[in-house]
Amino acid sequence: MISSDPRVQTAGEKAIVLAEALPYIREFSGKTVVIKYGGHAMNDPDLADLFATDVVLMRLVGMNPVVVHGGGPQIEQLLTRLGKKGEFVQGMRVTDAETMDVVEMVLGGQVNKEVVELINQAGGKAVGLTGQDGAFIRAKKLMLSSKENGTLDIGQVGEVESIDPSVIACLEQGGFIPVVAPIGTGADGTTYNINADLVAGKLAEILKAEKLVVLTNTPGVLDKNGKLLTGLTPKKIDDLVEKGVISGGMIPKIGSALDAARNGVKSVHIIDGRVPHALLLEVLTDEGVGTLIRSK
Repeated sequence: MISSDPRVQTAGEKAIVLAEALPYIREFSGKTVVIKYGGHAMNDPDLADLFATDVVLMRLVGMNPVVVHGGGPQIEQLLTRLGKKGEFVQGMRVTDAETMDVVEMVLGGQVNKEVVELINQAGGKAVGLTGQDGAFIRAKKLMLSSKENGTLDIGQVGEVESIDPSVIACLEQGGFIPVVAPIGTGADGTTYNINADLVAGKLAEILKAEKLVVLTNTPGVLDKNGKLLTGLTPKKIDDLVEKGVISGGMIPKIGSALDAARNGVKSVHIIDGRVPHALLLEVLTDEGVGTLIRSK
């Protein structure tokens, strides 16, 4: 006989969820999961706390989460306070020397330490890094192409040249959760502002991650009618783009995710960070909350 006591029913529902999670815990124990953290999940305090709890739980059940964070809104806020207006070209922030100082202060200082503290408060052991630490991320200047103006120089904006995985490996072996700010260093010591999605994708490739999970402000990859697409492969996405099913505005958002899937990351998840516990729902349940892209 099924009890009508709501407490028993609630406990039963929790038990079902835990039982559903068990095979995923077993499958992904010891595996690295790279998480791109940003958007509403970062800016809403309640969602930020839940995200930190999810990351700690992943570590406690044997996974190796690595967090890469953005911080565009926070950079914009400080620039505004300093009387400096942000400028973007092709979605990239124009980064002169003064703006780079702000980027380093916000990403490497304020935001990185806030994410580290959130995870520590949730019971984890997080360590903050930028690409400068241990020459971890080597970068080179990113030059943009324009039909009207040819090659564009947008300042200290970089692309990943190489990543040394040994820093992450040492932290994982010690039970720590790495939290990475997307700042790289050139061969001459110049610092570069790098798009966080690019860093997360490249890091997932270099670490041979089991998964790359990208938190966004959308339900996932949508077709031109707003319908959620999932169970995709890079080839399927190429076909959908060619047929016009995936609109042009969605293509740049999944570029680094596609590269990761093509280059050895077994699965990429583009999920709705506005959903409470989105990370655990995607990694540890049958349903998930976004788009799954498999490598093949």
